Amino acid sequence: MPEVSHDLLKYFKGSCSTPSVILLFVYMKCRFSLSYRELEEMMSIRGANIDHSTLQRWVKRFTRLIDKKVRARKKPVNGSWRMDETYIKLNGRWVYLYRAVDK
Repeated sequence: MPEVSHDLLKYFKGSCSTPSVILLFVYMKCRFSLSYRELEEMMSIRGANIDHSTLQRWVKRFTRLIDKKVRARKKPVNGSWRMDETYIKLNGRWVYLYRAVDK
């Protein structure tokens, strides 16, 4: 697992687990459609007995931190953009098609 930067370590004081494990499971909750109980089961498979309510607190606490760090690295986009969306028939099945276009 990648190391957590030094300036982020202050946010993990008093945690019962390492910052890299916490961020891994917060990422997994945000990225995939997993329940807290499924994450709890995955933690126990990895040898860590963490309750699903603790996982929920981690997500509530650290999602904002991750979002702030990601947005700081995000490239600025032009102020004007639009999104087109429609349904098209592809091989006899209706599928959702969308695209975002900036100027």
